Amino acid sequence: MGKNKLVTFLKREKEETSILLRNIPATVVTLFVVSVISMNLLANKTLVQTKWIALDGGILISWLSFMCMDIITKFFGPKASNKIAILASGINLLTCLIFYVASIIPSNAADYTALNETLGGTWFILAGSTIAFIASAFINNFLNWTIGKAFKNNPDGKAAFAARTYISTFVGQFLDNFIFSVIVFVLFAPIFWDGFNWTVLQCAMCALTGAVAELIMEIIFSPIGYKIANKWRKQSVGQEYIAYMSKEKK
Repeated sequence: MGKNKLVTFLKREKEETSILLRNIPATVVTLFVVSVISMNLLANKTLVQTKWIALDGGILISWLSFMCMDIITKFFGPKASNKIAILASGINLLTCLIFYVASIIPSNAADYTALNETLGGTWFILAGSTIAFIASAFINNFLNWTIGKAFKNNPDGKAAFAARTYISTFVGQFLDNFIFSVIVFVLFAPIFWDGFNWTVLQCAMCALTGAVAELIMEIIFSPIGYKIANKWRKQSVGQEYIAYMSKEKK
């Protein structure tokens, strides 16, 4: 790609992203970003841990992240949803940086050891969660969009919404859990945690059971997503962005 083509591409992407952010209702973007940041914090606490399953506090909010992505994908396409996922990840990294700075600033007001440990985090856990989330988000969004195309007769019906959200969420959550577990517990934990490690099989089983649990959460709350999707359709949300993308394809 030549310099002029690269400049043109970057300008087009900047304009496209600007239009996208104007068109997506702020509430959904806000909830998505907050859910990503919350997952990072809640993941510090393990809720269930057995030989075959390990669930952290992130399960309480992860369904919201995937539901937001599913709604955005339905109306704006996987590319748009990918951009919002990258935006949320970037904001999460910035938040973690601010938390880290706050954790290392000394204070004699009280004993903040526990708070500092929570805010400071662990770099390879943050790296693993970021890589896993972005990879699973891209796959979730593409799969959701692809499944949606199969429902040509009634693409806005409950069956279509359920199929595209349940399947993509299960696959996306499994990959998120698996990639995170492999990076943290197979690659880095043996080095930094005195030899503690998981086998790939343990990662796969925990990813599978975790995905099932997270899918159940998605099924419980999916009616909310369906109502939001119908509301967006009736209000013709995102017409400026849709028109812009249609023009670019010509």
